[in-house]
Amino acid sequence: MSDAQKSLAQRVCVPCKGGVPPLKGDDLLSLHGELGTAWNVVEEHHLERSYKFKDFVRALKFTNVVGAIAEEASHHPDILTAWGKVVVTIWTHKIDGLTEGDFILAARVEEAFRDAL
Repeated sequence: MSDAQKSLAQRVCVPCKGGVPPLKGDDLLSLHGELGTAWNVVEEHHLERSYKFKDFVRALKFTNVVGAIAEEASHHPDILTAWGKVVVTIWTHKIDGLTEGDFILAARVEEAFRDAL
């Protein structure tokens, strides 16, 4: 199976070293369609998703899971943890915009959330 035939979460995330333009227009729409509408593409610059939890302990546990996923991928999102809520914001800092790797990371975070339910 080629990488393009795999789900976003199954694809290989190659760290961006810069020198490539950020995704725009139809490329963003296509990847957003694969990811799903729970994630917002904000100003064609970053992805953002808010997750709700019953308490702080569950939110913190999920934050740690997201941190482990990010560390494994060498791709580190902004994570806001509050009572009953975690907000994950993802973009590629090297190019100040979005790459396919951002969508792959978001899909892996989404999978972790579904597994936590």
